[in-house]
Amino acid sequence: MKTDSIYAHGLRPPLKWAGGKRWLVPHLKPLWEPYAHRRLVEPLCGGLAVALGLLPAKALLNDINVHLINFFRWVGKGLSIEIPMENDKTLYYTYRNRFNQLIKEGKENTREAAELFYYLNRTGYNGLCRFNQKGEFNVPFGRYKNINYVRDYQPYRSAFQQWEFSCVDFEELTLNKDDFIYADPPYDVEFTQYSKDGFDWADQVRLANWLAGHPGPVVLSNQATGRIVELYRDRGFKLIFLDAPRMISCTGDRTPAREVLAVKNIPGA
Repeated sequence: MKTDSIYAHGLRPPLKWAGGKRWLVPHLKPLWEPYAHRRLVEPLCGGLAVALGLLPAKALLNDINVHLINFFRWVGKGLSIEIPMENDKTLYYTYRNRFNQLIKEGKENTREAAELFYYLNRTGYNGLCRFNQKGEFNVPFGRYKNINYVRDYQPYRSAFQQWEFSCVDFEELTLNKDDFIYADPPYDVEFTQYSKDGFDWADQVRLANWLAGHPGPVVLSNQATGRIVELYRDRGFKLIFLDAPRMISCTGDRTPAREVLAVKNIPGA
């Protein structure tokens, strides 16, 4: 096992995350910088690629995935992972069973759950985060030759302590009128079982309506499917089209995916 204390350059996203938006940060910075004194709100923050790329002084980072938010909260406390970590199939399924047992016992907010979630994320297939209808993590063992596990998260602590993490439905968030919202929902594709309750088309529409009602600056990213384009164009958003890299693909397909940025209340965008 090779274990690094931290990445060599800056604060990279601590988890592997399907649909991660590190590649998008250079496109978001020109939209964000005039509002950098404001609070950044991410209603579906995912792996934190955008927050760590923009490094706002104030942020409200929310996600419906309780295990993800639990991990981030422990990182904010200066998490140092103590469990043994090996790229080993038997250990993986032992830890997966233990993680699911903690969920059944209502202990998903514990430090142990945070450590196990990190290990499962780094060791499981393609870094996927998938749950069945019972709320059980069901991603199979991965196919990595080598994994660099990070144990020490002290370098993240100062940034995370300035940010608020929450785990509620996005419509329950308390917003300020001038908040800068960046929303990155699951792609409008067949797979939506990112959390126990999923994220379906009705949720996409709810999100679009919620974003359209915010008086402050708003940016939304999603795959540029026909109905997503229509959804945001009909609500008065300006659309910017980009080619997004395919970072995780079970088929090995790395053909760029067409992405749309839907922008509202940002003059000159």
